[in-house]
Amino acid sequence: MAEKGTISIHTENIFPIIKKFLYSDHEIFLRELVSNAVDASQKLKRLAQLGEYKGEMGDLIVDVKVDKKKKTITISDRGIGMTEEEIKKYINQIAFSGATEFIEKYKDKGEDQQIIGHFGLGFYSAFMVAKKVEIHTLSHQEGAEPAIWIGKGDTEFEIKEGKKKDRGTDIILHIAEDSEEFLEEHRIQGILDKYSKFLPITIRFGEKEQQEEDGEDKDGKKKWKTVKKDNIINNTAPLWTKSPSDLTDDDYKEFYKELYPFAEEPLFWIHLNVDYPFNLTGILYFPKLKKEMEIQRNKIQLYSRQVFITDEVKDIVPDFLQLLHGVIDSPDIPLNVSRSYLQSDSNVKKINGYITKKVADKLGELFKKDRAAYESKWEDIGVFVKYGMISEDKFEEKAKEFTLVKNIDDKYFNIDEYKKQVEANQTNKDKNVVFLYTTDEDKQHGYIETAKKRSYDVLILDGPVDSHFINHVEQKYEGVTLKRVDSDVIDKLIDKDEKKESVLSDDEKTKVEEAYKKAVNDDKNTITVEPMATDDMPVTITLPEFIRRMKDMQAQGGGGPMMFGDFPMNLSIAVNANHAYTKKILAAETEEAQVEMAKQAYDWAMLSQGMLSGKRLTDFINRSVELASK
Repeated sequence: MAEKGTISIHTENIFPIIKKFLYSDHEIFLRELVSNAVDASQKLKRLAQLGEYKGEMGDLIVDVKVDKKKKTITISDRGIGMTEEEIKKYINQIAFSGATEFIEKYKDKGEDQQIIGHFGLGFYSAFMVAKKVEIHTLSHQEGAEPAIWIGKGDTEFEIKEGKKKDRGTDIILHIAEDSEEFLEEHRIQGILDKYSKFLPITIRFGEKEQQEEDGEDKDGKKKWKTVKKDNIINNTAPLWTKSPSDLTDDDYKEFYKELYPFAEEPLFWIHLNVDYPFNLTGILYFPKLKKEMEIQRNKIQLYSRQVFITDEVKDIVPDFLQLLHGVIDSPDIPLNVSRSYLQSDSNVKKINGYITKKVADKLGELFKKDRAAYESKWEDIGVFVKYGMISEDKFEEKAKEFTLVKNIDDKYFNIDEYKKQVEANQTNKDKNVVFLYTTDEDKQHGYIETAKKRSYDVLILDGPVDSHFINHVEQKYEGVTLKRVDSDVIDKLIDKDEKKESVLSDDEKTKVEEAYKKAVNDDKNTITVEPMATDDMPVTITLPEFIRRMKDMQAQGGGGPMMFGDFPMNLSIAVNANHAYTKKILAAETEEAQVEMAKQAYDWAMLSQGMLSGKRLTDFINRSVELASK
């Protein structure tokens, strides 16, 4: 057996193109070669199960070895191996028919394109880092002869008789100078940990040192010794490959720790398992989100037959579900895909819909089964559920029942329940039920207290998606409107068309208004003198609901229309015509004294809104001390 030849292809210079375009990251070569070794091992197991291979199986471990002196990386398996004819077929013909097709399809595309994995080019990823590759192989077939294939990254190859005694394949990579980083053990360890952590055949990468107990010393203290053990990379039977009925809660929690060693314990989880109309397994965990969103992304890991692909799953998993953690494994998703492929693939779309349904069903089940327990988790999952309501119509349909709002008394309701709870007392003259809400209980405390005096209920909506959730509720629930508790005087927030009589004459109103205009000294603000309850504040400062909402959206990263920067404040200043302090202003002997008193009341209102600072705050304090001293 000795043969030299040229690989027959139609496109010149294919190897440089493969090296440049095959994958976006050169480290993928190790994933591809280790995955091939695992496939060869699994094929042997399958043949043995079918009775087509009757020889000894032995240990099917896959070995990865680095030799820094020889500058080689070797991947060895004890799988089915190849004959000379199979080398010609699988290494020369199939791969390059696919390569030619790839070149024709992608030669005019940008560098960000990636080859689809099923073109059979996985083996040739070796040439991204190697100047020469050797295949030493012996087929499992009875009477087979060992063979060696040698390629140097061009179209020429050599096949000759081998000396391999054991069934299987050794791939030896002679590393190129520009890729010698891959001769560092920590680099290989990192790649194997990333891509091969859950492969179904044991992967060994040399040895590692481990501490073991070694009796006791003369003082009775434990002694330890250092021993060398096989450095096993992977867990060959990860939890998602097992039946949920065989697993306990502790099993799921332990696996979560394996995936995310430094994370808090998850709230609950969903075990995915479907084989029609597509194959999908996995476990999705609900982490404790609190009010954080962005830092949680890229936590779902995507696998194909236990081979890690990516943790960027935005085309496979709906946007709101990316806040979850866990693993999805589907052989129906190729190992290497362009984004355009994912977006158009019918299986991916089905998987997307299936996961959404499973998550909605799980949440609905938890809500019905133990509402108190569900409510106790709401602070952690509320962001996720509300985000799903806003962004995914299919989820929203089911989520109406278990999407909750909380009031200042820490009671929870879904929207329909809350509407029934408040409609008797909080329906305005236009027959709309008004939901009052606060975004900051401390800063808006005075306004909340005023609402409570009317026996009105106030919701807490201070989460990162609540400004968008508010708009969503108004769009989806007919006859419901939401108003922030400090966006107007209370009788205008829920306008029941109940007329209040003013104790002031028109002339007195004008005098009071003039005093406040001089005290405020800002034409952008609107000043009105209105009849209110005698126990309401002497002055109430509000920002119109629209502007409040836009500023809330901006603060929460939503931008709002025009992505405005410092949106003009345009305050509404409502003076309580019926308050005793207003009468005192009118009774003041001089216009200067009236303005000074109006300024004091205005600053009270500003202080209650947290809007008084710097020199104005100092002036207010000094003025208050002077008035107290008189």
